This record gives sequence, structure tokens and C-alpha cells, in this order.
Amino acid sequence: MTENHAEQKITPYLWFDTQAEEAANFYVSIFDHSKVADIARYGEGGPRPAGGVMIVTFQLDGQVFTALNGGPEFNFTPAISFFVYCATEEEIDRLFKKLSNGGQVLMELDKYPFSEKFGWVNDRFGVSWQLNLAPNPQKIIPFFTFVGKQHGKAEEAVNTYVSLFDHSSIQAIERYAAGEGEPKGTVKHARFTLHGQEFMAMESGLEHAWTFTEAVSLLVNCESQAEVDELWEKLTAGGEEGPCGWLKDKYGVSWQIIPTVLGTLMQDEDAEKASRVMKAMLQMKKIDIAGLRQAYESS
Repeated sequence: MTENHAEQKITPYLWFDTQAEEAANFYVSIFDHSKVADIARYGEGGPRPAGGVMIVTFQLDGQVFTALNGGPEFNFTPAISFFVYCATEEEIDRLFKKLSNGGQVLMELDKYPFSEKFGWVNDRFGVSWQLNLAPNPQKIIPFFTFVGKQHGKAEEAVNTYVSLFDHSSIQAIERYAAGEGEPKGTVKHARFTLHGQEFMAMESGLEHAWTFTEAVSLLVNCESQAEVDELWEKLTAGGEEGPCGWLKDKYGVSWQIIPTVLGTLMQDEDAEKASRVMKAMLQMKKIDIAGLRQAYESS
């Protein structure tokens, strides 16, 4: 765990096949004020070979990310992208060039009615980035795009998420007017905070061959079992439970509801204890702190 984990309540979590370390190193090399903070490796009880990279924690300009080598099951889509505020033209030009190299340009870097300079790319790993020439205190912001079956649900989703976390609010919602090519009143752009962190959302009624997947989830660092229980109950309502603290909410967005003690126990210097915790966690859906501690303390 990094020193910022406790401060950043919600961490974007990127699921790679085997490229987590390569991707993290690439992102750290192109963003200022960035670093790889921690690398955790699979132990003897893990689902992948012992000693291989499991999780990479890294920071990009103050934003903490986690990358997992989890296998080929999921693919990144633009449904959750990362909106990057660039302070200078040199910065946006450089980032666009680096991120688009070997990737896919979704919107060319250009002037648009909503921005002096903007571009949207999927990088060579498939992760989606929106780059905008403008200043903002939070440099990188997770961005939800509601399409297909989720179209028309963005405002409801934003209200739901804001209701779940302390220190949260809707900052602004801009809706489509009649004649703008989308159903009147649907969300053109929303800005909101969850536990003090900025997020954005929009929706599109156009045909898209993609939607939310587990490749990008949001990991919530919980301090108690009561907090785990409450978030699990509310986020799985209308959604579905998954293994190891994962769930999908009713909008299709994936979350991980994880007590902070799990990281502490799994990184214990005693490899046998850490392995027992890993095995116990792999048997759980909602994470049970008492069960983790029992596995940790058993002989």
C-alpha cells in the first residue's frame, strides 16, 4: 500500500493480462510528478505462478492507480476513460503523441466547440485517455460514458454514487437541448466529487460496440466491516456480486469493496501467513475481515 492510499478513497484499478508492470512504467515515464510506488508478487497460494508480478501501484501527477496482471478475460473500452487536464500546448502535444503511438485515435487533437484543444485516444494497451488544454487542480479524472442499455441512466448513476460517500457533491450537470442530436435532457457532461475526488460522466445515444467492463474497476478503501457491508449492500442492489470483493452495480460499473487491512495482511513478512490470507480471500465474495484475521492467525 502507498502512503496516498488512505487519502485517496477510490482508486482506479486496471486489469491487464500480463502487461501491468510495462504499462505502469510507460505511464510513469510520460506523466510529470509520477512514480511506481509498490509491486506485489504472486505467492505460493495464488492463482498465477509464484514470484510473478501481481499488482503494481503507481502515481500519475498525484492520482493513485493500481494495475493487476489478472489474465486475458477482460478488455479495456472507452466506457471508463481518464480525462487529463494539460497546462500547456507542449504538454498536450507530447502526451497525445506518446499515448496514440501504437494505439487508436478516437478524436484527433484539434479545436472543438467545447475546447481550445482536445483529443481522445486508446493507448497501445487499450486504456482510454481524453486530453484537454486547460488548468485544473486534479490533473487526471475518471470519466464514465453511458451508452447502449445504460444510455439515459447517467444522472441517476451520478446521484446514486454521490449518495454513497461522505464529502461528495454534484458540481454541474449540462444536459442536451432539443436539436443537439441526443434526446433532450440527457447528460451532455456532468462533474461530481466522491469523497473529495473529482469524476465526470456523459452519455451517448449513438451505436457503440462497447460498454463498461471489469477491465477498469473502482477500488474503495474501507476502514471497517460496517463500511464494507453498507457499500456492498447498496452497490449490489440491482447489480451482481462477484468474487474477492468485486461487484457490478446496476449500471454495469465494476467496484471492489476492500478493507484496508487486507493489503496489510497480504503483505506480511511471514509468507505463510500472507498465503493463508490470500487463500481465504479467494473463497470470499464480500470480504469478511474476521475471516481474514482468522486465516492470518491460524497455525
